[in-house]
Parts: sequence; C-alpha cells; structure tokens
Amino acid sequence: MHSGPVLLVIAHGSRDPRHAATVHALVRRVRALRPGLRVETGFLDFNVPSVRGVLESLAAEGVRDVVALPLLLTRAFHAKSDIPAVLRQAPPGLRIRQAEVLGPSPLLLAGLERRLYEAGLDPADKSSTGVVLASAGSSDPEAIAVIADIAREWRHTGWCAVRPAFASAALPRTEDAVRELRAAGCRRVAVAPYVLAPGRLPDRIVRSAAEADVLAGVLGPSREVALTLLRRYDEAGLPRLSALGA
Repeated sequence: MHSGPVLLVIAHGSRDPRHAATVHALVRRVRALRPGLRVETGFLDFNVPSVRGVLESLAAEGVRDVVALPLLLTRAFHAKSDIPAVLRQAPPGLRIRQAEVLGPSPLLLAGLERRLYEAGLDPADKSSTGVVLASAGSSDPEAIAVIADIAREWRHTGWCAVRPAFASAALPRTEDAVRELRAAGCRRVAVAPYVLAPGRLPDRIVRSAAEADVLAGVLGPSREVALTLLRRYDEAGLPRLSALGA
C-alpha cells in the first residue's frame, strides 16, 4: 500500500540513451530507499512516457495527489517555464505540487566529493587540489549565480581552490578553469561534473578536462542524489504528509 502523494520525477529527456538509463536507475534507488512510496517517471522530450501521459494515467487510476519533482540541479528555464506549463495541462482532478529542484544541497556536494575519490583522488591531497565545478551551463543568470555560490561554499570545506565552469551558454569553459587553477599554484587539478547523467554537454566537459589530473564521473544514480530527491519530495508534501503520518 502506498502512502502520501505519488512522486512524479520529471526529467528533460535526451536522444542519448545513457540519459534515460541513468534516470531509471536513480528512480529504482529512490524506490529502494522508500518502499512505501509510489514513484513514477515522465520526460519532457525525446523519451517516453511523457509527463502529460503519466499524469493522465494517474488521474484515470483515481490518484488525486502528486508531487512533481524536476530532476534538475538549478532553477533555470525548464523549472520556471516548461514544467509549470506542462503541469497546468494536467487533468483537473489532480492536485499537483511542484517540488524545488535538487540543488543546491550539502548532500550533492558530498556526492561530488565521493565521485572525485572514486576517480582516484586521494583525500589526503584535498588541501593541495583545485577543483573545477563543471556544469552544463544556462542562459539564466540565476542558475549561473547559483553555480558560483556552490563553488564558493565548497572551497570552504578544505580545497585549495574551486572554480565554476560551464559547457555552454556561459564562461569560463572547463579547460580555461583548469589552466587558471594551475596558474594559481594548485599542485593538482580535478574536474567534478555537476551533472546528473551522461549526454552531449557532459561529454563536452569530459573532452575539456583533458589537462586535469582527475576527472570524476557524473552524479548519476548515487545515494546522495536519491536522498536529496526524497528530501525535496518531503518538503513539497508538507503539511499534507504530516497529516497522513508519513
């Protein structure tokens, strides 16, 4: 038996099959962490099922409460425009709350750090290592400012330096940030992709990290991302979740 609103994870979608595979792996992890929660997945583009199709199916089943969670790291165009527009077209019987995007979150920073160590960085070298926080990029100034804020916050956890970089729409590029950290005197340079799944822009980050000493993997279906997702669900569901005893 399911308790609480249905969680609808909304992913952008991609022609790259690795994107959908990563999204589905993450959703499986969320279900494993909270077995009593019904979790569905919908895509804005390229992949199926569509968000609209999932909402129509839920309404046909008699579901009434849904928490729609954007699988995004920053509040950019998709979170502000695309997703609300799709949700406004939902069947009238559904009560939908849009959760906040995943980032920023200390859990995601922990996930980034773990990915760096998995890629071979020695934790003992943290203080002499500069990190490039490499995101996909956005034309939204708010999203760019958030990435810069995350880099500043992460720097205070003991790194030699942390610099933001972007694969598109904004500067600097990853390769320029790598060179900047070298020039600043960091003994080694690591690139941490602040992205959820592989794809065209993450591949660009990989190519741009050729001069770095360490390149981490994407955040992917990590425990930290899954826990962040559940936290955003809980925040969006209050106070109804409390009333349900969840």
